[in-house]
Amino acid sequence: MDITRDIRPLTEFKRNTARFMTHLKKTGRPSVLTVNGKPALVVMDAETWQEVNDRFEHARAGAGFRDGLDRARGGLGVEATTFFDGTGAARPARKS
Repeated sequence: MDITRDIRPLTEFKRNTARFMTHLKKTGRPSVLTVNGKPALVVMDAETWQEVNDRFEHARAGAGFRDGLDRARGGLGVEATTFFDGTGAARPARKS
């Protein structure tokens, strides 16, 4: 983010929406829109938003996998055979 170009008043965005859209698509950077000098909104083009969202989801999935592995290593959870046989009889996983 370039704070000299990417933080603008909301009123400027309203007056020059087409110019802002061109800038957002060209740079791929979000813009912070202010109201009374305070940050109020962040806008970005749809392609950039999708890329950011995909990266976030990938990172969140990785964190979930790491958490699951840490829990299993700590002896927490239910063995797969118990989980999938439908009995619901939960017991701690064996420690290796």
